[in-house]
Amino acid sequence: MPSDPADPALSAAVQAAAARFSARNPRSAALHAAAASYMPGGNTRTTLHTSPFPVYMRSGESFRVTSEDGHVYTDLVGEFTAGLYGHSHPVIAEAISGCVSSVGLNLGAQTAHEVRYAEAICERFPGLERVRFTNSGTEANLHALAAARAFTGKRGVVVFGGGYHGAVLGFAGGKPGRNNVDRGDFTVLSDAYNEDVSAEWIAEQNDIAAVLVEGMQGSAGAIPGRREWLLKVEEAAKKSVQAGALFILDEVMTSRLAPGGIASLYGLKPDLRTFGKWLGGGLAFGGLGGRKDVMGVFDPRSSTALSHGGTFNNNTLAMYVGHAGLSKVYTPEACVQLNATGNRFRKHLAELTKGTKLCFTGVGSLLASHFTDEGLQEIKKEVPENTQLKDLFWYEMMEDGFWLVRRGNISLILGTPEEELDRFVASVKAFLERHAELVGAPPK
Repeated sequence: MPSDPADPALSAAVQAAAARFSARNPRSAALHAAAASYMPGGNTRTTLHTSPFPVYMRSGESFRVTSEDGHVYTDLVGEFTAGLYGHSHPVIAEAISGCVSSVGLNLGAQTAHEVRYAEAICERFPGLERVRFTNSGTEANLHALAAARAFTGKRGVVVFGGGYHGAVLGFAGGKPGRNNVDRGDFTVLSDAYNEDVSAEWIAEQNDIAAVLVEGMQGSAGAIPGRREWLLKVEEAAKKSVQAGALFILDEVMTSRLAPGGIASLYGLKPDLRTFGKWLGGGLAFGGLGGRKDVMGVFDPRSSTALSHGGTFNNNTLAMYVGHAGLSKVYTPEACVQLNATGNRFRKHLAELTKGTKLCFTGVGSLLASHFTDEGLQEIKKEVPENTQLKDLFWYEMMEDGFWLVRRGNISLILGTPEEELDRFVASVKAFLERHAELVGAPPK
């Protein structure tokens, strides 16, 4: 939700930063120009497009990436939460080579590896009685909604403004995206995330199949749901049992925030949960799971089962590598440690930004920057932001050697030295001091 105040000084600063960006990245500019001859706008993943052109990366190692123009960055994009293990983790690399050399790819059959991984995921995340695999979080949410509709006999789904549940399930600005599927089936509670009135409204409904919600809105900028509110939403959904409504928790991003995901962190007990991102070990992955009776709608032994195909649902590489990452690297202990680091990091940034137009939100190892003209220091739902300040911040953090999502999201990578996080804090401080007239002066 952009806000673009007409500020000549800010516009001049952004234009100067953009000019420096173009001068520093001629190879990326050339690649983008070539790409536009073969892909619309030179792009096949909208999220990665930036103006005047995107930065092209050549390689990555550990917590760093190197661009085609030779610039080395500390990676704070973290592949939008999926890149938890970084770019060359030895356990991941060994699992990939081991699978290719001893198992093979595309066996066209069920394998022991998918059984082992399904068991590990059910054991890791409380309440998962059955799971199924998909190729992405988008697919996971689409199939979760299909399950809810089949199980309840209803079609309506309640979602929240600012929510994002996949490429064709976005609700920025409080309305379904233009490319959304089943647009007429969604009731979007605009401006209602974290608002108790939304739970009260849900409890009064009798014609909905599911309530779909994120425990932390990722695309809107790592906006945490209040625990008390999420529990109320869950209770409200389950009050509609006679109408068959299910409570679906989208954990595509948030399953990395605690050993049992954000559901265990907040004490939620969803009927269905959806997964993706890091659980593929860096490969394409998605999954959904929950109550045995609900997941039973996919049981192919039943004559009335929903079909759920997908050539790569159980591909050996994702099953093998995902299991290695979950069981050997991102153990419950490692999960707790990384998210404690993230909480400390966010606290340092919050202390730094008091009194300015910049703030940071998030939970654990996932956070995001926000620039608001009102100088909000706590954000509970999607709000208008100053896009020029966001652009200026993005340009200048890259000049300092940090690879960031232009919209502000930060996803910490395992093994990132705390010294690098401290360096980022120092870089933010310098930015605020350098542009005090534009963003407000930070505390001394």
